[in-house]
Amino acid sequence: MPANLATRLHSVVKQLELTPHILRALVDTLTEAEAAWKPAPRRFSIAEVMAHLCDAETQAFRARLQRMIDEDRPALAYYDQEAIAAAGDYAAVNAREGLQRFHERRTDNLVYLRGLPADAETRIGEHPELGPITVGELLNEWAFHDLGHIRQIAELLRAYRYYPHLGAFRRYYSVAP
Repeated sequence: MPANLATRLHSVVKQLELTPHILRALVDTLTEAEAAWKPAPRRFSIAEVMAHLCDAETQAFRARLQRMIDEDRPALAYYDQEAIAAAGDYAAVNAREGLQRFHERRTDNLVYLRGLPADAETRIGEHPELGPITVGELLNEWAFHDLGHIRQIAELLRAYRYYPHLGAFRRYYSVAP
């Protein structure tokens, strides 16, 4: 990655590098029941979160990023995760398989990110709801998105695996998976 881009977006790329390892530490310990548990009908299970991350990796982030790099002010496609989830596209994915696919896609994307030109951060695309967005903003959203789903998976795990067995200590905690 050119020094200029690396200096400004180093923490973003570092987070994107670390995410698969953090997810592996959480997912490797799961039972099938833990991976499939949904706290409510319209909420994701951990397996569905992994399927979403895998899908978003290419359909939302890489696709948009590549168009913003290759084209001048492209109109970016709308990514409707709710419609994908409602269609059941996330429901059939095994958490470990989803993690493996995510890791492969992320590895490919990191190679691409490291080759971005120094001026890439300022390139613009037209988001269908938000209007103009820059590559720098998209990359920050990517890392923010990762952390949100890491937190979501951790919260699902603590709510299912540990919270019911806290006994009197439940008084000190609440869970919102």
